[in-house]
Amino acid sequence: MQPEVEVLNGLGRRIHLQISVADVEKEVQAQLRQVARTANIQGFRPGKAPISVIERRHGPGIRYDVINSELAKAFDAATEETGLRIAGSPTIESNEEETNEETLVFSATFEVYPEIELPELAQLEVSRAVTEVGAEELEKTIEILRKQRATFEPEDGRKAQEGDRVTLDFTGKIDGEVFEGGSSEDFSFVLGEGRMLPEFEQATIGMAAGEEKTFDLTFPEDYGGEEVAGKTAQFEIKVTEVAQQQLPEFDEEMARTLGQEDGDIESLKKDIQANIEREVKARTDNRTKQSVMDALLGAVSFDIPEALVEREIEQRIAAARAELEQRGMPNAKDMDLPADIFREEAERRVRLGLLLAELVEQEKLEVKAEQVRERIEEFAQNYEQPEEVVTYYLSDPQRRSEVEAIVLEDNVVQHVLEHAKVEDETVDFDQLMERN
Repeated sequence: MQPEVEVLNGLGRRIHLQISVADVEKEVQAQLRQVARTANIQGFRPGKAPISVIERRHGPGIRYDVINSELAKAFDAATEETGLRIAGSPTIESNEEETNEETLVFSATFEVYPEIELPELAQLEVSRAVTEVGAEELEKTIEILRKQRATFEPEDGRKAQEGDRVTLDFTGKIDGEVFEGGSSEDFSFVLGEGRMLPEFEQATIGMAAGEEKTFDLTFPEDYGGEEVAGKTAQFEIKVTEVAQQQLPEFDEEMARTLGQEDGDIESLKKDIQANIEREVKARTDNRTKQSVMDALLGAVSFDIPEALVEREIEQRIAAARAELEQRGMPNAKDMDLPADIFREEAERRVRLGLLLAELVEQEKLEVKAEQVRERIEEFAQNYEQPEEVVTYYLSDPQRRSEVEAIVLEDNVVQHVLEHAKVEDETVDFDQLMERN
């Protein structure tokens, strides 16, 4: 007889499980006899203790394990008979009202996976990111490479301007009191790089070494430091040095520092161009993928199992702690990380994962071995020894599975692009590369 399934709120379900007391006791006695054969109990020769003594010492633990084992079998049988797809682990409680001398009765409460109705792909509207890469983009990248290798020459009397490195002493006060992190000496930053708040940089522009200034600065409401967010501080600054930026020439010497041993500038330009094109492709592909995922999520609505959300939140908290620990943050393992700050993203990831899994299954978007190898080879081009990277990924099951997951998403994106309404979106190179 198929178990009756009680429908609770949303995806919640409950079924009753019955276990024969006779079957439990039969198995308990069998295990007790097995233990008795080798039991070493004080006052008895090894293997000669009476079964009653073995029962007192080992019976409760064995009976507990046997009941749990029988429950697991009963639950598996019930879910197989009903065809339920269980999400997460069930909560099992004893049903004392229905339990009797012959039968143990339990209630198993759990969630099931949702039934997902895929959207009509032809009705989806998707943006495909497009960014041109030409001579101008190459020159911009070369300029950045030069800036990354810039030196700074102090100049007496120079008025600070964008691109200069300014060294100063500063003290910040709120309501007349110096606040934590609000003062420093010999502090250096480059104007225009956005390291300091705009008001601080603006106050510094035009100042020369030896000059002092006092100004007010209001911290943004969403500023990282809660103790100063939204408050107005008064800063006193004294500039001690203004250094002009000196960019190296893009010549044979620089080419050698960038890996061209023979100093061939034209070969270096080709390498830089290839790197730009790979990076642009990766970023435009990610933008397009985001548009596809947003379109898919916006076209469906279904409940998601709370058990999967909780598991995702736990994984994200663990990842956040690991990252904080890697950065050297003290007490990262014990730091309070409220689950609520991860919930929205966790719900999105779970919903998207279920949706993609359904789409993959229905459309047979399986991953092919040659796709995985091609993606690994593409990724390996960013390294000096690409062959070694390819071998490493192909020989490591975990790394290979990570690439398979990426390829699977690529297959989904390509499938949607082939059926949806697609509009090319031209993205500015600087915007794509997140450059000011």
